Amino acid sequence: MSEMAKPVRPHVVPAAHIPGQVDPRVAAQASVDLRVSMVVAVLSGRSVEDVAQEWDLEASLVHRWVRDFLVAGTAAITNRPDPDEARQRDRFLAAFAHELRTPVAVAHGWAMMLADGDVPGEQVPDSLTRLSDALGRLAEHIQDVELSASTSLGRIRVTPEPLDVAALCRSLDGSPAVRRGADLVVRADPRLIGRVLRDLWATAHLDPEPESVAIDVVETGPWHEIRFVREGAPISPLVLKALLDPFGSNDDATGVTIGLYLARVLTVAHRGFLGAEGDDRHTVLFVRLPRDGAHEPALDPEPTGPGPSGDKGGKP
Repeated sequence: MSEMAKPVRPHVVPAAHIPGQVDPRVAAQASVDLRVSMVVAVLSGRSVEDVAQEWDLEASLVHRWVRDFLVAGTAAITNRPDPDEARQRDRFLAAFAHELRTPVAVAHGWAMMLADGDVPGEQVPDSLTRLSDALGRLAEHIQDVELSASTSLGRIRVTPEPLDVAALCRSLDGSPAVRRGADLVVRADPRLIGRVLRDLWATAHLDPEPESVAIDVVETGPWHEIRFVREGAPISPLVLKALLDPFGSNDDATGVTIGLYLARVLTVAHRGFLGAEGDDRHTVLFVRLPRDGAHEPALDPEPTGPGPSGDKGGKP
């Protein structure tokens, strides 16, 4: 199991070089975000491996979150933002333009034909339907980008509630049923997590066409996991990587544009993460969401080493 992200070399944070005190604002954020809880635990002196084992995760994920936390903090303190941010913004805009091209072209074509009277009378209702469908796809893409921007700015409002995953999945194309775990109750924002499931379902059906795609809901440690199990020809790992980081080379052959970018940021807003695993016959795409109340984050473990001044750090 791995988060669908660029590979990261392990980066162990020595406890002897981390202050024992934690900013109260960080502690407050950790109380509502499991990933920040894990980072705070590592910065307080626990080993990455120990924290990962407690939360039923791969150590590489925790390594990555600690690294990202430290990089972001360094950028804020030095007032030197990541130089790649502007390039990623420009690539995202290019990918978004690619995503809009088809529905805009279709809508423009049908509008011109209708305006010029080139559509026979008996075909006008069908033409209007096609025009409406293209405009609907265009509106949906625009809403996707609005959600992405709101999430990146921290302005998205997530309102979790007990969720019937089976009912939500029936609204996907083809009205699929949940194969197992349909009785499990997941807490999430139905509108936002619905878009995540929509994108994972579409990704699971990428070419080469799968033999079948099943949906399972399972409990694993402190998480609920919604799994899209694709059987048949697997999705290439390179395509999966491009789907999550779609700012590189996009082309019509793969259909990769903004990919799973929106699904990822909406999952992060739920304090969860996306992942993928597979073999030569299966590809499993999954979203993990925290099970509220299943595990209380340990915000103040005893540090295992001295602070920078040689004294043992206190609890946050």
